[in-house]
Amino acid sequence: MSTTIKRKGKTARKAAAAQGNRAKVRVAKAKGGSALDMAMGWLPFTEAQLQRLFVLLILAGVAAIAWIIASAAGVPGLAEDRFAQVSKQAGFEVKHIELRGVKNINGLKVYERALSQKYRAMPLVDLDELRNDLLQLSWVKDARVSRQLPSTIVIDIVERTPRAVLRKADTYALIDETGHELQDISRKDAQGKLIVSGEGAGQRILQLSHLLDAAPALKPRVREAQWVGERRWNLVFETGQVLALPEGAQEASGALVTFARLDGTNRLIGGKALAFDMRAPDRVYMRVPEGEGQELSTSGGAVALASEGNGQ
Repeated sequence: MSTTIKRKGKTARKAAAAQGNRAKVRVAKAKGGSALDMAMGWLPFTEAQLQRLFVLLILAGVAAIAWIIASAAGVPGLAEDRFAQVSKQAGFEVKHIELRGVKNINGLKVYERALSQKYRAMPLVDLDELRNDLLQLSWVKDARVSRQLPSTIVIDIVERTPRAVLRKADTYALIDETGHELQDISRKDAQGKLIVSGEGAGQRILQLSHLLDAAPALKPRVREAQWVGERRWNLVFETGQVLALPEGAQEASGALVTFARLDGTNRLIGGKALAFDMRAPDRVYMRVPEGEGQELSTSGGAVALASEGNGQ
């Protein structure tokens, strides 16, 4: 005769404990999932891009091993080609060029240089080489080149700022504050812009700017600045009248301020005088078309007349 022994059912205490453990597991899983989702949200990639990145890293590891083996065999070029193929298969290939910061420069010239990288495996793009190539363009002051995975090269251009027009014989060119030539322009396009001329004038744009800032009322009326003998400036006003300034930055600024004061009281600009010479410390010599020249004393506001032959 067989006997069946029945186990006692779970007590209420054990059932409650088991239910509590299951609840804790569910909470832990939920918290783990939320933390993982939050961490994924912080990454600058979509889930699909991240999966591709992991695939690429795995394949890159395989390619690295293949490269080591190929290098040992004396054929590293084969490993590089294989790495490029693996990258492209994973979707990491240059398909788009994004250009930023372009205003004056011809964007096609930038694209011409960047398109040499198109359809190339993204990891093999030489960003420094491309940047150095872009820096050869006359308008480019700086360039930043970066990868935007999986398939975009981003180019940020910092353009040079035109500050004046350099006149050489019958040609005109836009230049920045360092004298760097940006592009040739026509004489018509040069009208209304500050024109500089003379040997070395382009490299003294900042010096000229400080000089003109000393007399703000005259600054917009200056159309050309001539660097004479590599030592001093002649200013040509919108009227065609010429003002000869003395040598030295401080002396030239002082003379220009004095001329601005005299122009305010005597209306020199737009008058009969063709030219003004302020190279003497206390006199302004004026050249007129006919008759006698005039000499204005810069002290006490007195006006004296002298023959044109006595001018400098």
